[in-house]
Amino acid sequence: MSGIKIITAGESHGQALVGIVEGLPSNMPLTQEDIDTELRRRQMGYGRGGRMKIETDKAEILTGVRWGKTLGSPVAIKITNKDWANWSKGMSVSSEDYSAIAAVTRPRPGHADLTGAAKYDFKDIRNILERASARETTTRVALGAVCKRFLKEFDITIGSFVTSIGDIRTNTLPHMLESVELVELFNMAEDFKGNTATVRTPCKRDSHKMISAIGKATAAGDTLGGTFIVFATNVPVGLGSHIQWDKKLDGKLAQAIMSIQAVKGVEIGMGFHAATLNGSEVMDEIFYEKPETPKFGFYRKTNNAGGIEGGMSNGMPIILSAAMKPIPTLRGKPLKSVDLLTKTPIEAAYERSDICAVPSCSVIAEAMTAVVLADAFLEKFGGDAIDETRKNYDNYMEYLSGI
Repeated sequence: MSGIKIITAGESHGQALVGIVEGLPSNMPLTQEDIDTELRRRQMGYGRGGRMKIETDKAEILTGVRWGKTLGSPVAIKITNKDWANWSKGMSVSSEDYSAIAAVTRPRPGHADLTGAAKYDFKDIRNILERASARETTTRVALGAVCKRFLKEFDITIGSFVTSIGDIRTNTLPHMLESVELVELFNMAEDFKGNTATVRTPCKRDSHKMISAIGKATAAGDTLGGTFIVFATNVPVGLGSHIQWDKKLDGKLAQAIMSIQAVKGVEIGMGFHAATLNGSEVMDEIFYEKPETPKFGFYRKTNNAGGIEGGMSNGMPIILSAAMKPIPTLRGKPLKSVDLLTKTPIEAAYERSDICAVPSCSVIAEAMTAVVLADAFLEKFGGDAIDETRKNYDNYMEYLSGI
């Protein structure tokens, strides 16, 4: 069975960002607001830069939807860049506008600048930084919103919350939590919805400390990274597979999260901490209770594996942790670099950027998790129309309840 495929296009200061998601069944309800809600969440967060004061991201569904329902054909989405008005010459597709703005020749450590310019044979680093920019994730969030809407048809919930910014950490151990508790923490983190001062952490006391830390970094001209949790509840047993390395669900999820700009580490369940314990302290023991409704009767009292064993979902909540490095564009403390053309030592170029984008990154991670799970779900259950997918799913759940 084929699953979901996404592709994004566009530059940070280009005319627009464009995304396509292919593989959705027909007759799935989908509105612009389903997407715009997620785009607003991505733009929130204390520590965001000046770009968020310019853009108010809204999705324009171009294809694949008629009268509020998917057609089964590719869904194309466009998000216009308001800042394009200031860059129409500098990012023009016409050769007549060549050299309308000065070339960027000072590569920034920690970015794609130098390696990308060398790889693609460019003397102007803007040809790299425009696409490597985290602005690209706007499209991922839009496409992830579509996948979230699909998963909602099967009561699968995806959420996230921040667990640290800089050296300010919460004491939450998500792999010890039940689905209801995870959703509750997510809802607490969302309490600041619509407020740019949110850091998306469940604890208000820690939230104030994190905001203070970001404020200090801003004053010092520095940046901060952090960590966050992404989870999915009500995921059925058996998504993914053990039979090949590239079919393993944990591998796909780790790759999806690692692909987000500035993410440098991913853990599943207990993660690295498991390596410090004995096997008897790590494995999730198996129990059974005859189900009253069509569901898997086998269950665990712990979830150290983060809902995935042998590359397959095991029915427990899927829980991932990720670490985002500090943003390497520093306004007050420019890093040492070397000019691409003259080879002379210089300070790295400054491009408008955030001080801390961990809250935003957690929302992007939700989107990427939704894409992977929707893909795995459709690989498992197929269906050209949503009712066909639902029948396949219901039949499988009936089968599981009889094991």
